[in-house]
Amino acid sequence: MSASIIAIDAMGGDFGPRNIVQASIACLIATPSLHLTLVGQAPLIEELIARHSGVDRSRLRVVNASEVISMDDRPAQALRGKPDSSMRVALGLLASGEVQACVSAGNTGALMALSRFVLKTLPGIDRPAMVAAIPTQQGYCQLLDLGANVDCSAEHLLQFALMGSVAAEALGVTRPRVALLNIGTEDIKGNHQVKLAATLLQASPGLNYVGFVEGDGVYRGEADVVVCDGFVGNILLKSSEGLATMIGARIEALFRQNVLSKAVGVLALPMLKRLRADLAPARHNGASFLGLQGIVVKSHGSASVQGFQFAIQRALIEIQEGLPQRLSGRLEELL
Repeated sequence: MSASIIAIDAMGGDFGPRNIVQASIACLIATPSLHLTLVGQAPLIEELIARHSGVDRSRLRVVNASEVISMDDRPAQALRGKPDSSMRVALGLLASGEVQACVSAGNTGALMALSRFVLKTLPGIDRPAMVAAIPTQQGYCQLLDLGANVDCSAEHLLQFALMGSVAAEALGVTRPRVALLNIGTEDIKGNHQVKLAATLLQASPGLNYVGFVEGDGVYRGEADVVVCDGFVGNILLKSSEGLATMIGARIEALFRQNVLSKAVGVLALPMLKRLRADLAPARHNGASFLGLQGIVVKSHGSASVQGFQFAIQRALIEIQEGLPQRLSGRLEELL
């Protein structure tokens, strides 16, 4: 297997480089073909690396960046005021071809603005969209947009649908079912934007458009790709994560109520552990910015070590599948 090279914004996220360095080293151990470039304040990163023994430094490089984009920085401030930020330097390595992907847990708005400025969008794409896999009864569903574009036109939703369909194909789904998230499945339901988008999707010969889907239908697995604007998508994603966490906590509390429930809990423990692992937000961490001339994956700012590993793994899969090239080729056919 050929080597895959990924740039990591080591200064992004709520915990700074501590979790990111640990996750990066774990990924290097798990994937011998992986090479990582950690970008940020080099002395601090090197100090954290030194705490781990047996690190293969031939596959781990550190690139210094003197500035850090905070979670409170506005996108315009990050774009104009911090040219040597770890985020911008990492994206610059991707633009120059030194690496094949970039992963960051930093400020989402800044990452999107810098990605569009440094990498540019693919021909035919007006706005990149954030996409991530969410668990359903049938497996997984690709949901987009997750917050990069709060206000979208019907044409933007069509572009999201095309990109989401190609992304699902790259992950092994044959003829992905594409649906628009709506408040009902009837043709008369929804706002003007969604109704107009439905007309555009129905007229697109390259899409397997199956119509509207409601929120509960998403989790039943009624579609492989679900399209919505970023305002709705972000609320749906965060609500899903919160619900999964709450259900897990409630189940644990029930099994601790008395001796009998504790005994039942011991018997059910293997199944509960499997369910918790399947639904854990960390397992599904890593949203891709589709539509850019390069692979950019956004991790949750609060991601654990394991969560950030999943974000790196998502970038690795997209490198192996040549996702931007596949997108570009399919968009030329469909747009």
